[in-house]
Amino acid sequence: MEITLMQGIGLAIMAIIVGVDFWLESFFIFRPIIVSTLTGLILGDIQLGLLTGGITELAFAGLTPAGGTQPPNPVLAGVMTTVIAYTTGTEAGGAMALALPFSFLMQYVILFCYSTFSFFMKGADQAAEEADTARIVKINMICTSIIALLYGIIVFLCAYVAQDAMKAFVEMLPAWLTHGFEVAGGILPAVGFAMLLKVMLKAEFVPYLLIGFVIACFLSFSNLLPIAVVGVALALLIYNIEKSIKAHTPVQTTAGEDEEDGI
Repeated sequence: MEITLMQGIGLAIMAIIVGVDFWLESFFIFRPIIVSTLTGLILGDIQLGLLTGGITELAFAGLTPAGGTQPPNPVLAGVMTTVIAYTTGTEAGGAMALALPFSFLMQYVILFCYSTFSFFMKGADQAAEEADTARIVKINMICTSIIALLYGIIVFLCAYVAQDAMKAFVEMLPAWLTHGFEVAGGILPAVGFAMLLKVMLKAEFVPYLLIGFVIACFLSFSNLLPIAVVGVALALLIYNIEKSIKAHTPVQTTAGEDEEDGI
């Protein structure tokens, strides 16, 4: 399948929107599951977008920006996983592994922007001292516009301009290497989920993890909806139990509150 010019422009516009959201971390529409779904919608194959988005989201589940550090870029990962799977017919797992270099590319671009935007800080500090809010807004708009433009250009070049070269590259790969990418793509979601559990997992959550594991691995379902419903049911059950406990717990008073004044 080939990507048309209009689809390439659509992908660039979408990348600008989700890229700015990643820069500002406002609505979290930059997550791969959303980006890939939107990419599939633009390319006319939303089912492929959902499939690639789910796999990529699991791989990036534990990768979150912290301070000045930047993980591999989730926007480019989401876009290019779907694009590679769409244009080359590669399996979703293999397409995700092949999309990682594009994710690293955008990661380095963002880090470069972090460094170069430091030149604006002197002007921003001066504007803050003078209480010049209009100038501060202008500086922020300039930086955000540069980021948006970079996202649009890079996605357009990678997804549309380079699609023939990318397709030729994938076709020239030997079968054993392609299979290796598919295996790596299958392992990466487990690694990403493990990174997330390393941060979030607590002893009181282990029973729910085991319940989900048993349901997912040993019961036959055509999709994951029943597991999600069980998860919602457990969450509501615990919420109601904790709410009931709080309602029946007497209010604790401090030692001084029971003493009479004037003693």
